Amino acid sequence: MNKYNLILGSKSPRRKSLLASLGFSFSVRTFPTDESFPTDLPKDEVAEYIARKKADAFTDLKPNDLLITADTTVVRDNAVLNKPCNKAEAVEMLSALSGSDHYVYTGVCLKTTSQTHSFTTATRVYFYKITTAEIEEYIQTNLPFDKAGSYGIQELLGHRSVKAIEGSYNNVVGLPTAQLYQTLKEKFAF
Repeated sequence: MNKYNLILGSKSPRRKSLLASLGFSFSVRTFPTDESFPTDLPKDEVAEYIARKKADAFTDLKPNDLLITADTTVVRDNAVLNKPCNKAEAVEMLSALSGSDHYVYTGVCLKTTSQTHSFTTATRVYFYKITTAEIEEYIQTNLPFDKAGSYGIQELLGHRSVKAIEGSYNNVVGLPTAQLYQTLKEKFAF
């Protein structure tokens, strides 16, 4: 039994499922957070920056609380591809990812009343060419609209189009479970 009351600071059903897969009991709480970031911030630091902003929104932690917040970004050609606002943005993003590679960064922030620790996990993803018809079919599912880069590796488009990955699969889904678990053990004696 761990000494902490775990709180997941995310509404993402994927993060909830991944955290549960580690065997942890936890509650879910979120606060609205401005997810903007400085334009001069290196692109591989954006996800961690936003994860820390999400953690900073929690000002009422109790001494035995351990908060986990996270953010995932997709970066292609030094451009951050966040969640698409509409169909046109989703088409543009998926077309840019087609037949190329990109990086998925998940920033994680762990916070208690006495310490804060954050880290970023990177995964390189390679896509086969995606046809216009395949993009249109995927967009019709409405699945792209709550995901960075407009796709989920664990869904239709991911199953059909991901050629290879270098790094953590779960990181692309939204939470680098192995690194999270190891960090909890090392930094918080979990």
